[in-house]
Amino acid sequence: MAATDPIDRRVVTDLEWGVARGIAGFRWLALSWAAIVMYLTRKQVDGPVLGAALLAGGLAVTVATTTAVIRRRTWAFHPAAVAVELGVGASMLLLDGSVYSRIHSQSVGSAWPVAGILMAALIGGPVAGAGAGVALGVARWTGAEIADWPRHPGSMSLVSSGVLFAIAGAAAGAAMDLIRRAEMQVAQARAREEVARTLHDGVLQTLAVVQRRSADDELVVLAREQELELRAYLAGDRPQAEEIGAALRSIAARIERRDGLRVEVLFVDDEPPPIAPAVVEAITGAVGEALTNAHKHGQATRATVFVDIDDEVFCSVKDDGRGFDPATSPSGTGIARSIQGRLTEVGGSAEIDARPGSGVEVRLHAPLRPKR
Repeated sequence: MAATDPIDRRVVTDLEWGVARGIAGFRWLALSWAAIVMYLTRKQVDGPVLGAALLAGGLAVTVATTTAVIRRRTWAFHPAAVAVELGVGASMLLLDGSVYSRIHSQSVGSAWPVAGILMAALIGGPVAGAGAGVALGVARWTGAEIADWPRHPGSMSLVSSGVLFAIAGAAAGAAMDLIRRAEMQVAQARAREEVARTLHDGVLQTLAVVQRRSADDELVVLAREQELELRAYLAGDRPQAEEIGAALRSIAARIERRDGLRVEVLFVDDEPPPIAPAVVEAITGAVGEALTNAHKHGQATRATVFVDIDDEVFCSVKDDGRGFDPATSPSGTGIARSIQGRLTEVGGSAEIDARPGSGVEVRLHAPLRPKR
């Protein structure tokens, strides 16, 4: 089950809750070890009050985040919450020289600041994780530079700490992306199996009967195309080409053959950047639904698909149909689910611009890669 925050609509999956619980356990172990280390090295501590205050800050974050994870409060995944945790961890590294009077084996907090890096990687991916690691590495470097120690720990040691922090964040973010992708593939396979059980003895057999018994050649062609699409979906081999141009031209050609709607596909750039297959499928499916609606409901004869790809994918589907009045014609299932729903799944959005007698324009926006 996924939890949704009623304020910021943030969705957290069971997988992410499980990882967050693991990070919560790591916080408790790391903070306990940090307290033990400070006690064992108490003779080197020059600022016990400051050291205790820093550990108390870590304890406050640990208690708050653990409670949030147990009660499934999605604010624990908000960037502001992660920023606060990273700030406490950076303070431990930055003020280490004010707590200890000489060079020591472990800084204040020990490995506790790494938890903030892991959370940044969990919600923001490899880039956010690496960035959090670099920030804590800079904090450690700065803390060592301003420390009044008789002997400097050495530049190589400080650089190594920052590099290891960054590597840990990037690796954790990359691992989470791979796990999410695997989870999505498993979920899609299960969904196909469930749909297959429902459709095999009903819809697919009905389409086969229509093809055998109908005298309407157009209806036979339509039934055959729908049967092939359903079987391809159930088999999990629907085309998910990285090249969005081929996918859109293919869907346009199929609709021309099926409905007779003349469709022109225009690109601003003939060589668009790589786009994730999930985004290509979402855009292609939404465009197909928009073109189907243009012919079926708008009685359009021509449509233009305009695509501009830069930092995001922008796609406009404009038809010459009769249009409709949005104020008196509420969005139907086709628009809400098949168009807007597809874009929402990859972190995009859809806008419908319609006026009676002036056709309909559907504007689609999507990232190059799905957003969490």
